[in-house]
Formats: sequence, C-alpha cells, structure tokens
Amino acid sequence: MQEQHSFISNNDKGILYLVPTPIGNLEDMTYRAIRTLKEVDLIAAENPGHTQQLLNRFEIDTKKISFREDNKEYRIDELIEDLNNGMNVAQVSDAGMPSISDPGQELVSACVKNNINVVPLPGANAGITALIASGLLPQPFYFYGFLNRKKSEQLDELKKLNLHSETLIFYEAPHRLAKTLKNMKSVFGENRLAVLCRELTKKFEEFDRGTLAELLEWANSNQVRGEFVVIVQGNSHADEESDKNDELSGLSIKDQVEVFIKKGMKTNAAIKEVAKLHNVKKQEIYNIYHEI
Repeated sequence: MQEQHSFISNNDKGILYLVPTPIGNLEDMTYRAIRTLKEVDLIAAENPGHTQQLLNRFEIDTKKISFREDNKEYRIDELIEDLNNGMNVAQVSDAGMPSISDPGQELVSACVKNNINVVPLPGANAGITALIASGLLPQPFYFYGFLNRKKSEQLDELKKLNLHSETLIFYEAPHRLAKTLKNMKSVFGENRLAVLCRELTKKFEEFDRGTLAELLEWANSNQVRGEFVVIVQGNSHADEESDKNDELSGLSIKDQVEVFIKKGMKTNAAIKEVAKLHNVKKQEIYNIYHEI
C-alpha cells in the first residue's frame, strides 16, 4: 500500500503537477493553474511552441522542455531524476487534461513507483464539456477516446462497445470522421442517436445532433474541419445482446443458427439474426449454414 499526502514534504523530493490547459478559449485558464506554472521549476510540454502562446498570454517565463510520445522513453528518466533532486515539475498537454488521449500516464506511473507526489489540478476537458451539452444522458458514461484507425480493428472495438448501455464518448480527427461514423452506423445501427461536437469553447462552437445515419450524411456533404468529440447514445438492449453472446459463445456458425431455429424461428430468420450479430451479410451465413 502507498499513501500520498500531496502537500506534505516528501523527503525533499519535488512534486509533479498535472496542469490542464484550455481546449480553445484561453479565458478558461484557472488562477491556480497560472500560479502553478509560474512557481514550478520546469514545464514539460507536449508541444513547447504551442504552449508558449499560453505562457505569453499570462506572462509566465518558466523554463520548458518537450515531453511527447516520441521522446518519452528518455525524457521520463530525466524528469524523474529532476523530481528526485527536489525540482517541481508541471506537465501540460496541448489542450485539456494531461494523460487523456495525450502523453502523461507513463510519467505518472514512474512517479508513483519512485514515491514522488503527483498533484492533479482540475480544469478543461473536451469529453466532459461536450457530454453535458449533448442532450444525451450524462451518466453513466463510458469514455473511450480515439478508436483504432484500422477498419477491421475499429469494427472489433465497436462491437465490444455495443454491449455498453452507458453513453459513449469518443475523440476523432476531421479526416477520419466520415469513415468512423460509417462503421458506427454499421455496428450500432442507423437510428442510434449521437452528437458531433467541435470548436468547443471557441467562437464557432457547434453541436450537430441526430441519428448516426443523419450525421454520416452531414459528414459526407460538408467540409469537415476541427477536432471532434463524438457522443453516442448507449445501447438500451445491451443486456439482451450480452446474454445472446454468452449463449452462442464457442458455437460454430451453423450451431448458432440452430439455436435460434430451436427457439421457433424459421431458418431464414435465424440466419438473418446470426448475420446481424456478426455484422455480416445474410448471404455469408446462408452459405455457411447450407455448406455452399
């Protein structure tokens, strides 16, 4: 067991502060975050050039270094050494909370292993900001972040997520939005409600609400710009589908069809049900069942 008292001296070691930054509107910076960035010895920034704009706005001249995905392997060792030597470090991402779809988690883990206090500051987060204005149920929710870019792996992720009744929160880049919505429509169904949220906290903040089919049509017919938060209604039939999956687990496709036939379904209806569960065309299951 490890017990942390955040603001009690820890053997002359420094403190790692996790400092959220605005997701668009610089006025969302908190007094505490500004003070912390001014008082620490070092700022570890995902993109120092981007962070400099924020530092200039609030007249912060603290030394900064880069800490990002491609240099984290050696940078973590350097930061742990600094912290062990008594330096206080603030870690920031380009926008929002460190560690949420951004670098940071590995540094936190390293601090915990080295008995270095980790102090989180509250602040801006794109997912929660979008959720509370989406119009969908705000709780319970399931935050997922970015889906896999590869289609087959993304479809596998979505099939698992379709067993959740909670509201789902995703992040997506503009150039991948339409493809992701197409896959969501395929797995979740065209009538599942969803909300596209972009330019949050900025002048052109926008919420597009509708079914997945409507939002896919919108994405295909508009010039898509800006990073998106995608909020998707949970599956109200998740428990039923989970029970079906448990019942069919380990059975061959042919045996799965037989399960539904024994329940009173006609053969074609049973084939259609199995095709729906596997998200494939009915003809594929038909061919397997009839050994064509």
